[in-house]
Amino acid sequence: MKNHLLEEIYNPQHFTEIGHRLITTLGSYLTNTTQEKNRQTINWNVPEKEFRFWKDFLESGQKEDFFDEVLKRTTHTHHPKYVGHQVAAPAPITALTGMVSSLLNNGMAIYEMGMAPSAIERVVTDMLCEQIGYGEHAAGFLTSGGTLANLTALLSARKARVEHDVWNKGYSQSLGIMVCEEAHYCIDRAAKIMGLGQKGIIKIPAGDDFSMDISKLNEYFERETAKGIHIFAIVGSAPSTATGAHDYLDAIAQFAAQKNLWFHVDGAHGGAAVYSKKYRHLLNGIELADSVVIDGHKMMLMPTITTALLFKNRKHAQHTFSQKADYLLNDSEEDEWFNSGKKTFECTKTMMALHWFILLKFYGEQVFDRFVTRQYNLARTFAQLVREHPNFDLAIEPSSNILCFRYRPSDTNASEEELNELNAAVRQRLLEDGEYYLVQTRLRGTHYLRTTLMNPFTHKEHLALLLDKIVKTANVVARDINS
Repeated sequence: MKNHLLEEIYNPQHFTEIGHRLITTLGSYLTNTTQEKNRQTINWNVPEKEFRFWKDFLESGQKEDFFDEVLKRTTHTHHPKYVGHQVAAPAPITALTGMVSSLLNNGMAIYEMGMAPSAIERVVTDMLCEQIGYGEHAAGFLTSGGTLANLTALLSARKARVEHDVWNKGYSQSLGIMVCEEAHYCIDRAAKIMGLGQKGIIKIPAGDDFSMDISKLNEYFERETAKGIHIFAIVGSAPSTATGAHDYLDAIAQFAAQKNLWFHVDGAHGGAAVYSKKYRHLLNGIELADSVVIDGHKMMLMPTITTALLFKNRKHAQHTFSQKADYLLNDSEEDEWFNSGKKTFECTKTMMALHWFILLKFYGEQVFDRFVTRQYNLARTFAQLVREHPNFDLAIEPSSNILCFRYRPSDTNASEEELNELNAAVRQRLLEDGEYYLVQTRLRGTHYLRTTLMNPFTHKEHLALLLDKIVKTANVVARDINS
């Protein structure tokens, strides 16, 4: 007896028909968002209502409406008024590489389950290493996100700088890493996953510009070492997530060399600036790092989720994990770059290298220079608008495309806490309104509105209108509070 359901699932004609309709729908989505034919960046709904909608849709919705409903009920990163999280408005061509990856489903744990993507990944990571300024002994690989990449880098650091075999024998002493207090939370998370505990995360205070205060490095190192903590690594942010501030990588590199520490750079957001002729200087010293993380899905126009982890010495890319699976791997000392499972947490991973390769092949490295430079320039333009407006305070001058600011009425005696509450309320109203999408953060107790200018269609005019909208919204909020 034939299994007609499976035949239907794998019917090529059926797939082609649905695929053609979907591509047409996505083309319309791009037109409607990038050209602002659709006013909304986000159609906000509270979680419980959204849950009920999709539960009901599974039971009674029309299957032909599925893609339309997804587009209607998600955040439109391609809209010029998307100024929220650090997620790219992906280049449309990478949706096609994502489709190819999903359909072919080559898991890449071993070479024969990912011949083309394994070789493509080697091409891509070699080019990234060269762009950073690494020498001929460098190598890297792609993995699923900055959090996983930073954890892997710190495991590599532990293996390289701690004599005791922690991986196989467990801890015999207290270990620690040094990192700025403004670093991304994934560094804390990685350290705790590794079993370092809170005491093993040595937080260096940030200076007035929210970058690591390098004058404190020796003091904190000596203090924690005297407590019996063996510090094996130091992490520099390029930049930090909340403010976009860059740590002084060259100074951190010098300190790491003096103390024989592994120097890791979390460049998940801003590492792509190695391609920017104008802003490459923000990363001075990155070429001295033992390892570097760069996300493709942030400032390199790719879909989530793909991250490069790059090593100055290729042996560190290969030998972090010593676990053996006889049916997959062997313990060869050769540089088996083509066996992904020996290098990453993932045994199975997507063919994410296709995204990087197709952008390089179709548009060349200059696409990353153009995009990063444009967005960083735009943040400086926005900062000027904020400075010139009587109702806004700028947290710090932007060094990337991240900018924090807050609304302050010109005729108010409001306390700091009242201003915090006002800005939080304004942001919630903007979220519910849906024309713009921006986020928020707290810096040293002060509540700020936060933008990350990720969209290549966002212009100065959109940002000026955003400030006007915030003022109008704040006036409505104030009236509601006082009524």
